Amino acid sequence: MAGEKWTICWEEYSADTYLYGSEIIWHRRDHVEFRNLLMPPGTVIKQWYSKTNFQLNKIEPALPMIDGECDYRLTINIDTAPGENCLVRLVFYDRYGEEAGSITMRDHVTDFKCPLKTYSYCMQLINGGVTKFQFHSIVIQEIINETDKQLEKT
Repeated sequence: MAGEKWTICWEEYSADTYLYGSEIIWHRRDHVEFRNLLMPPGTVIKQWYSKTNFQLNKIEPALPMIDGECDYRLTINIDTAPGENCLVRLVFYDRYGEEAGSITMRDHVTDFKCPLKTYSYCMQLINGGVTKFQFHSIVIQEIINETDKQLEKT
């Protein structure tokens, strides 16, 4: 059963985007074309954060707050050429800013659970051998088990 759902889009803010040699056509929040023929695999293309310093960066957090209590489903809506792929990595941090764990996702739909001591996290879109793609959105959805729902009713 599905719980709360958050859609992450590509904003025009470019400080967290790989720009060297990149051609980015921003049609709207849910349709961005990205092309870079020279970018090496493993490069972080774009990053989103659950916690930001607004006074320093002038951006609000793009990711929802999640915790280690629930299960989540991540759905990647990106169109790539056959044989090319984008990866998504979630990096979790504790309250002291130390890395508490990470998960790298290759599939379009992946279920995950974050570490219990997660205080904040970032999401990275990584080049997995892609030269161009069309980004639409990344969806994070809370998964509610039937047994959890029944316990809430009692």
